[in-house]
Amino acid sequence: MSDVPFGFGLPDRDPERRDQGGEGGQGGPASDPFGLGALFGSIGAGGSPEDLMAKMPLFAELQKLMNWSGGPVNWDLARQGAISQLAAGHQPTSEAERTAVAEALRLADLWLDQVTELPSGIDRTTAWSRVEWVEKTLPAWSALIDPLAERVVAAMTSALPQEAAMSFGPVAGIMGRMGGMMFGAQVGQALGKLADEVLTSTDVGIPLAPAGTGVLVPQNVAEFAAGVDRPADEVRLFLALREAASQRLFAHVPWLRQQLADAVHAYARGITIDREAIERGLTEAMSGMEGGLDPSNPESIQQLLGSGVLEPEETPEQQMALRRLETLLALVEGWVDTVVAEAAKDRLPGHSALAETMRRRRASGGPAEQTFATLVGLQLRPRRLRDAATVWGAMGQRYGTADRDRLWSHPDLLPTSEDLDEPMDFVARQGLDDEFAALTADDAKPAEEQPDDEPGERA
Repeated sequence: MSDVPFGFGLPDRDPERRDQGGEGGQGGPASDPFGLGALFGSIGAGGSPEDLMAKMPLFAELQKLMNWSGGPVNWDLARQGAISQLAAGHQPTSEAERTAVAEALRLADLWLDQVTELPSGIDRTTAWSRVEWVEKTLPAWSALIDPLAERVVAAMTSALPQEAAMSFGPVAGIMGRMGGMMFGAQVGQALGKLADEVLTSTDVGIPLAPAGTGVLVPQNVAEFAAGVDRPADEVRLFLALREAASQRLFAHVPWLRQQLADAVHAYARGITIDREAIERGLTEAMSGMEGGLDPSNPESIQQLLGSGVLEPEETPEQQMALRRLETLLALVEGWVDTVVAEAAKDRLPGHSALAETMRRRRASGGPAEQTFATLVGLQLRPRRLRDAATVWGAMGQRYGTADRDRLWSHPDLLPTSEDLDEPMDFVARQGLDDEFAALTADDAKPAEEQPDDEPGERA
């Protein structure tokens, strides 16, 4: 099975990664655009749909799974797959861990009160095990992923021309009926992997916990602390600062969560298939297959699916949606970095080392990049995050925290992707805008409110 949630994604935008086999390499996305290789490759030549089902150990309740009617992703299967993946290393949270998390989050909020105008966004605190993280975040994942999965299913089932669909026979029907199962299995696999490493409820760039809930995952926090050579309570407090800062932002910027979701869904709406290109590609692919396409041979079908002919092209509209999403996520992460640094600089001796560890974690592909890259082809490059942090840091130093945080009052006030190319120019313009606003406000005053001329200067 593919390592990505849908087994579906655009070619890697990073040339170095492409050169290392990310595009067209053995087992890579380009060789199996829909992640169906494992499904069709699991049975030998001459296999039947029943054989395919029998080879899938997770589908113990096959009839129930095949009758799923809750949406484009079988979330029951996703939950089952993720939890079974985590079962071996599962550690329930203890009362002591829950107490330590609550104390860390409360102290973090006290420190943040001194460095940001945004009030606390945490009403309750909790510590989750890895399994609880999966179970508690499923509603948020469903809202984010379902629109994408629906478009992908539609693209898969409508991509094949009528003639080719007839050649596939019963397999074409299986592709449609198994869409929800395939996505459920792969989303479950992805969530299981994420649950192994996430530290808080906001690690992926958006809040996944119920509103007002501050969360740490103690088992993962302990493993993270073991790799940074800092006291466990210091690491816990640093991560609590990050969680509390994110919660403030999303609690008091009401449009932010929806803007992020809208960017993902705008990308989903652009997922289309060029039928003429598919027909040409299928003709070329099948002509190059020894003996042609054999519908009774799953290896033949897998070869066709791996040819790349079903992979959609990114549209200009999708590129715009991705840039917007990338920019918003970078601005969120940059603001969190900035306010946490201000709150911790004189209180946590190891703050600089911990912040650097987080930067390296992002650069090597942390939860945020893994999640969004596999969902929508988005890759968060560290350069964007550094530029966003530069904006927030410079705004605070030059104009103060109130003016810095005022930019979150409306989406039109935030830096754009182009602004992040020259972050200090954006910061400088904010001062000019304030001066212009003051001048226009004076000009708009009635004549009697204008200051009198100095004595001796009247005509």
